[in-house]
Amino acid sequence: MKTPKRIQPLVDEGLVDEVISQLMSGKEATVYVVRCGEDIRCAKVYKEASQRSFKQAVQYQEGRKVRNSRRARAMEKGSKFGRDQQEEAWQNAEVDALYRLAHAGVRVPQPYGCFDGVLLMELVTDDEGNVAPRLNDVSMSADTARRHHALVMGYVTRMLCAGLVHGDLSEFNVLVDSAGPVIIDLPQAVDAAANNHAKWMLARDVDNMSQYYGRYAPELLTTQYAKEIWALYEAGELKPDTRLTGEFEEVLLEADVNSVLEEIQAAFEEAQERKLRLQEVELE
Repeated sequence: MKTPKRIQPLVDEGLVDEVISQLMSGKEATVYVVRCGEDIRCAKVYKEASQRSFKQAVQYQEGRKVRNSRRARAMEKGSKFGRDQQEEAWQNAEVDALYRLAHAGVRVPQPYGCFDGVLLMELVTDDEGNVAPRLNDVSMSADTARRHHALVMGYVTRMLCAGLVHGDLSEFNVLVDSAGPVIIDLPQAVDAAANNHAKWMLARDVDNMSQYYGRYAPELLTTQYAKEIWALYEAGELKPDTRLTGEFEEVLLEADVNSVLEEIQAAFEEAQERKLRLQEVELE
């Protein structure tokens, strides 16, 4: 096929030898199958911010650190240079997350680098060498669903132990090869400790996975993995090899109404005393 304009510089530099086909086009990027020497890989071409349909990007970027202070100031001001830097940071976030998660033991495509908004990475394939299907295109037995769900919960745990939350995990962002699930699409991954939305993003990720696998193994629909994982994380007890149960018992503390009313009354009396003192000062 004709080489896309954004990939041409990589061809000129010898990083890509041939663009074989377009694999998919999504809300944030278009992915192509490419040949790099004897290896078949994929090239993810990120769309410009004005063309992306990915919503609420700001809340995903909360907490991301920029080492260069000049870049950070420009990004805050929203200048053209700042917008360019923000785009670069968005694109590099996926590369950084891929390396970080692979090191943490999460199954993700192997990255080979990001060049001017084009991410070169491993093409995940099945045993016949065909492109691995997305989870939403796969049917499975109840046993397989339970096994794969356990693997994904383990990956979510390892991600969190590495300080990251996927943020957009669903059956559309998981590939399935002969060894099981492979997590993909990570430019929106958030810093678990620095992003105020991390908790509910993790809950949404986990619930999406439980809902999907629950189609084949209905008992997964009533599990409480998100609450269990986050509670262990907040308590500093979450480890990469933590054995999860999917059970979680919330401790509901009964409000002491009398104590609350006493505090309100005390505050009211204190305010009245302060008001009287001010009036006395004015009279003097």
